[in-house]
Amino acid sequence: MKHHHSPQPHAAAPVKHAEPTAGALAAGALNFIPSPDEVSRKAYFAYVNQGSQPGHEVQHWLKAEADLIADRDRTRVHGFHNPT
Repeated sequence: MKHHHSPQPHAAAPVKHAEPTAGALAAGALNFIPSPDEVSRKAYFAYVNQGSQPGHEVQHWLKAEADLIADRDRTRVHGFHNPT
């Protein structure tokens, strides 16, 4: 069996990654949806911390969702987000 040696490819120049722009971060934020378990847990703690009074479930849920998205965006801006 004959082996053909192909020429070695030239090493590529290192690619410099640019910092994400605000527009790119905003576009990425649209793809992020916190899990219902995370939102539920955070909303429950808000409910307990505010005296466990019924009637504010939707407000707690929406605030929990917004807080989780904001937390995720802060970690992306500072480079702590681990893309999967």
